[in-house]
Amino acid sequence: MDLLIRNVDVLQIEAERAQLLRGRDIGVRGNRIVAIVPSGTTDPSHAGTVLDGAGQVAMPGFINAHAHVPMVLWRGLGEDVNLESWFNDYIWHLEANLEPEDVYWGMQLGLLEMIEAGITAVGDHYWHMEYAARAVEKAGTRALLGQAMFGANGLGQIEETAAFARRWDGAAAGRIRTILAPHAPYTCDDEFLRASAAKAEAIGSGIHIHAAETIGQTRASLERRGQTPIEVLHDCGIFNTPTILAHALGATPGDLEILADLSAPVGIAHCPKTYAKLAMGFNNLVELRALGIAVGLGTDGAVSNNTLDLWEAMRLTALGQKQLLGDAEQLTIPQALTIATLDSARVYGQADDLGALAVGQLADIILVDLSGAHHFPLNSVTASLVYNARAGDVRTVICDGRLIMREREHLTLDKGEIVANILPRLARLRRRKNAGNIQTYNP
Repeated sequence: MDLLIRNVDVLQIEAERAQLLRGRDIGVRGNRIVAIVPSGTTDPSHAGTVLDGAGQVAMPGFINAHAHVPMVLWRGLGEDVNLESWFNDYIWHLEANLEPEDVYWGMQLGLLEMIEAGITAVGDHYWHMEYAARAVEKAGTRALLGQAMFGANGLGQIEETAAFARRWDGAAAGRIRTILAPHAPYTCDDEFLRASAAKAEAIGSGIHIHAAETIGQTRASLERRGQTPIEVLHDCGIFNTPTILAHALGATPGDLEILADLSAPVGIAHCPKTYAKLAMGFNNLVELRALGIAVGLGTDGAVSNNTLDLWEAMRLTALGQKQLLGDAEQLTIPQALTIATLDSARVYGQADDLGALAVGQLADIILVDLSGAHHFPLNSVTASLVYNARAGDVRTVICDGRLIMREREHLTLDKGEIVANILPRLARLRRRKNAGNIQTYNP
């Protein structure tokens, strides 16, 4: 074995049941888990690296199904405003300042934060993705990268982003995958959406897109197009390929029937902190899951979330459903853990390889320390993981069989270097007046 984790408790989730296997050794060879056995039954002398997991819980690395990671550069600059103002008065002015190299350093900063929170994979939807890909290579994490596209910028960009997708798909020893990323039905007309869908099919890619972000967007689409955003995407062929739908808070009952009937896998990325902060509402995840629609966790960007932390998202998901449905028995602890692991892997498109600790799975593993005062007394490990755990409880992170953080020490990224390169950029990046506007929010 290349790596052996000894005497660790292993979280296993199957069929929405969560159980803890006490006192196990996890063996890793290359980038795969090859053994999960009772502690003391393996010979540590046969392992290249041995970790002591005593007192810690091993669980799958979190998968961030929807994010705009480099937006950490504007953290805290779009506060206490509604969605329309957030777009038109803040973020789309600020993003007019963006330069390609900013994405490289912003992506590293976001990856640094996500590693500290136990996130080993991210579905990122942004610009200048060549630079984002280089940052992922360096970080040692996993990513599904899509170059964002606005229809107003012309059909030519579809070929450009497809070229990026072909060039980087499978890079970093398979840790990087690619996807096409038209922004949304309200920023891309039907012709652009059809062309995007056709290109995705032609290159064997999928689609990552915002849709029905609010019920207001759905009403506006019905007035303007005579169809809901989900119906528009369906008719334009978007769902002919694997698709990540960001948000879908405004999905109608008819939309849900469409999504439940599809042959290609389509999942919804649920980003509850953004929804709460921008007063967008919440999905009925219990209904979605009953229909067989995959739901995974996402952070969205740090200008609408402030942190890239899926512990927060998992907790808000469970609490939000109880409040929405007026029923404290809904969205149970095992269901919350399932959404955060197995279901997020489905939405991300790697359900066969990620989201579980099992022999044959890719070795994306985090070790979580539950010895803090906020966990004591530890009467229920699974309850503590959902309702008590913090990003700072993550001690060690392994991605693709490689240690990338050990006992809170980063092994691939240099925080000092990242901060030193971002600081001189901030004055330019923060300019809002006369910065122009890359788009207008008019759903």
